[in-house]
Amino acid sequence: MSDIAILRHATLPDTLRIARSRAAPNLGPRLLFFSGGSALNEISRKLKQYTHNSVHLITPFDSGGSSQVLREAFGMPAVGDLRSRLMALADETELGQPDIYRLFSHRLPKDGSQKDLMQEVASLFEGSHPLLKALSKPMRQLIVGNLRHFERAAPEDLDYRNASIGNLILAGGYLDHDRVLEPVLFLMSKMVDVRGTVRPIADVNLQIGAELQDGRRVFGQRQMTGKESAPLGTRIARLFLSDGTAELPADAVQLPDRNQKLIASSELICYPPGSLYSSVICNLLPQGVGRAIAARTVPKVYIPSLGTDPECHAMSLSDQVAALLEPLHRDACDVPNSAFLTHVICDASVAASERDRVTQDHGIPCLALPLARRDHTDRYNPDAICELLISLA
Repeated sequence: MSDIAILRHATLPDTLRIARSRAAPNLGPRLLFFSGGSALNEISRKLKQYTHNSVHLITPFDSGGSSQVLREAFGMPAVGDLRSRLMALADETELGQPDIYRLFSHRLPKDGSQKDLMQEVASLFEGSHPLLKALSKPMRQLIVGNLRHFERAAPEDLDYRNASIGNLILAGGYLDHDRVLEPVLFLMSKMVDVRGTVRPIADVNLQIGAELQDGRRVFGQRQMTGKESAPLGTRIARLFLSDGTAELPADAVQLPDRNQKLIASSELICYPPGSLYSSVICNLLPQGVGRAIAARTVPKVYIPSLGTDPECHAMSLSDQVAALLEPLHRDACDVPNSAFLTHVICDASVAASERDRVTQDHGIPCLALPLARRDHTDRYNPDAICELLISLA
């Protein structure tokens, strides 16, 4: 068996390819995304109508919200972004598993009395919670088993407020499977009939760190996003992996072979909308990612976020492209920009001067298309994004 590279002219949108994918999404193209956070979830939900073969390599480096509570309690990777993407890709129809979907998507109360909260937590561990009782017995026993593994390992003072039940189940399965995420992600995917593949970019308990242009260093994703702490107020010069206190060597984390194979079989690679550094670029840091991307001759597309990204202080679109390319060139030296990125595709609202600057600075075509929602100019139209990617793949 041999591989050859074929270049073709693409029409946007390609109505024939779109119709073919919608008619048989189980035969849809292998679109691969480097992402995290919630920015791609709405698009992922729509993507199920076009392909059941998308691949999502997700950051496990999140340090905010309820994921951080579990990370501190168990010394584990962040599972919140993985769980939310699994739910976005799950079969939500009655042909799927709607009862399990409701359980995995449910959050414990954020407010209210501690007594009521702990009563609900106890009902989960006992298997008497109404959402658990709605499940068939074999599935309920499997999930309650994961929850009881969680209960035995959890510290007595664990804060359950606003906790995602899906995250608790994932954490329990992780602890029960020798602290490995792959088996429990596989089981959860089967439970809710996930229409795609969701994996962490690497199964490691690490943080991201950033070197800022003013010389400071910050550690932890939540220090960068401008959501749980004040915006940085200066540019990020470089992102790196960290143990939480210091930068790790470049070869400390390797791209797993199973993820390298997913990249090698992709038909399109997308750097999607989302927080540029903590949701997208962080997935490019493990050693081997740049080389794997450069080795694949397929369309490679960056779709920048709409609106304001607090992580991109005073950055032009060209600056964002440069930030995306930097860790890839670190990993794979002496290859052209086009080996990592073939097109930047943005909404028609982006000024022509911004688009021209991308091409001048990086030699990458920058196209403008009507991709934003009419009612929310800072959000993409999911159908427009899906049809764009299907047309290019």
